[in-house]
Amino acid sequence: MKPKIFIACDTNKESEVKKIISQTKTNKLDIGYKFGLEFFYSKNGRKFISKIKKNKLFLDLKLNDIPNTSANALKSLRDLKNIDYITVHANSGEETIRTVIKTAKKINSRIKILLVTVLTSISNTSIKKIGHTKPIKELVKKQSLLAKECGCHGIVCAGSDLKFVKKIFKGEIFTPGIRLKGDSSGDQKRVMSPKKAFQNGSSALVLGRSIVKGNIRNNLIKLIKELS
Repeated sequence: MKPKIFIACDTNKESEVKKIISQTKTNKLDIGYKFGLEFFYSKNGRKFISKIKKNKLFLDLKLNDIPNTSANALKSLRDLKNIDYITVHANSGEETIRTVIKTAKKINSRIKILLVTVLTSISNTSIKKIGHTKPIKELVKKQSLLAKECGCHGIVCAGSDLKFVKKIFKGEIFTPGIRLKGDSSGDQKRVMSPKKAFQNGSSALVLGRSIVKGNIRNNLIKLIKELS
């Protein structure tokens, strides 16, 4: 089975997304594309996404509101028939998570709901400033159990959390914060190499800057070599 990779199209420019898609074609990886708030909120972002046909699509909206608002937000996407994954944040709570899963089944049985745990940009120091008294590991364990109990299709977690998340949650596990050798961590606090992430139990990797900054084709070749 080919390694599943989602390329993060974190830009507000349609031309940049077209370039990313055209230059990341390969038969050695199972390539999909992740669209977050930046592109989805752009003037023609939603329209552009609706026209993508051949690749798996990951809509990273991190729904985090009361159940009714989150459900209605999802209903407003009913015309996007090509979306494979949509994210809901663990902070939204059990009722919202269950409502989002139920709503997704009604509007499009194709959509799988991924639960976002603690962001890879957050450290144990910053988690305390938010008000949590437990370390990230303990918090992510709770969130993984919540995902399991609510019936989420998958989880989004940092590479550092993979080993213990895998013991709790048996669905798909997506791993952001992936960096190739020599790449800067940037604003990420908890990063991991692609090969180690797969070895630790990840189902799919999410790569942005390591692929799309600089020479995209060369970066993709570098990723393939690191995974071989």
